[in-house]
Amino acid sequence: MTSDKMVEIVHSPLIFDTPMMVSALILVVTFISIFTEAIHGIHRTKVAMLGAAAMVLVGQYFNFYNPELAIEAIDWNVVFLLGAMMTVVAIMIPTGGFQAIAYTMAKLSRGRLFLLMVMLGAAVTVLSLLLDNVTTVIIFGPLIILICQSLRVNPIPFLLAAALFSNTGGVATLVGDPPNIMIGSAAGIDFNTFFIHMGGIVLVAWIFAIFVLKFVFKDILSTKPEIIKFDNTDVITDKKTWYAAVGVLCVMVVLFILHNALHWEAWVVAVLGLTILLFVNKKLEIEEYLSDIELSLLMFFVSLFVIVGGVEHSHFLEYLGQFIQPFVESDLMIACIILMWIAAILSAAIDNIPFTAAMIPIILGMEAQGINVTPLWWSLALGVGMGGNGSHLGSTANVFIVTLTERLAKKEGDPSLAITPGMWFKKGTPVMIVTLLSSSIIMYLFFDFFEAPIH
Repeated sequence: MTSDKMVEIVHSPLIFDTPMMVSALILVVTFISIFTEAIHGIHRTKVAMLGAAAMVLVGQYFNFYNPELAIEAIDWNVVFLLGAMMTVVAIMIPTGGFQAIAYTMAKLSRGRLFLLMVMLGAAVTVLSLLLDNVTTVIIFGPLIILICQSLRVNPIPFLLAAALFSNTGGVATLVGDPPNIMIGSAAGIDFNTFFIHMGGIVLVAWIFAIFVLKFVFKDILSTKPEIIKFDNTDVITDKKTWYAAVGVLCVMVVLFILHNALHWEAWVVAVLGLTILLFVNKKLEIEEYLSDIELSLLMFFVSLFVIVGGVEHSHFLEYLGQFIQPFVESDLMIACIILMWIAAILSAAIDNIPFTAAMIPIILGMEAQGINVTPLWWSLALGVGMGGNGSHLGSTANVFIVTLTERLAKKEGDPSLAITPGMWFKKGTPVMIVTLLSSSIIMYLFFDFFEAPIH
């Protein structure tokens, strides 16, 4: 695109009109309602569904959106990928395999709590490379409580670490975090490219995070637990299914790496892996496991796509993009670092999924104007991933862990066992800040690498 055309675009701004106004109003009201779920008590999926319905109806009335366009706006790659991976995990959990892994780590730690945190954190991180962070903490949360109760130690450092490392580790791969799936699908980023760009930066952030946690929880981690032997023999109750599932996951990793060469979307790999697993063990009843899929989360995604699609068709996001575009063109590197921190701060205050959904069309709009937006994708992924550690509402994984501790505190009659917003701010926010600082430095030092076009 020539500079003359660029000047023409800058000097011919879009005019804010009625379709933009009503779509923006629905977007803002819906997002505020999602973020204040704890106040009004209406589940965020219900709010999103209402917002999606309102967007379609209003869009049809003002002639900028309709049901057909709403269906086209849904990124089915994200929906099918998450649904298939959830089903695979639902099959693996009852086998006892994850429990055996957790018990083995507890035995190997020999009462050294920091070592136990490192091993649990590493396990959570590795699992988060393949599974979304919500699923990872759902698996490890109850196991951590069980281990800590046996050792007679406070589970809060380990539960909080599980959420933090699931968020951090999930940034490294295309399938590790729902925002990554959304970004990769929108930008056409394959599994290998995503891991090559994010793997190293996440490793550095992980190392910093573990030492920050050692410092903020130094009193608890320095205590000597009451050692109780963990017997992990016969913990795996369905060895055939467990080992088959592990094998299928290994095959899926290979196919994720090759999916671009095979011209397959990521969801094809996930569904193929699930299909193989179901046929390896013919006794598996698919209806039983399909009921364990988080349909609420999938419907939340579908509704968000419909809402953002309506805002996009009203040209409101393009209208916002024209104000951001000159700044991006003037200094791309500074714009990327600022985007990373803004994304992190907003993701700490709210859930990172809606923010990602709103930012993707804006970046795509700038790409359509001929701007190299490649580093913006990496900055967005880092910001929403690391920013999720900043508060108890920063990610769905955080909300699950907090809820788990609240139930534990109520059951044990000990309020100190609950992770409060203030506690998370003191213990979790430093991790967010340190990981963002390390990510910003690496982005600055190796900006040419992150700036290189994806395709």
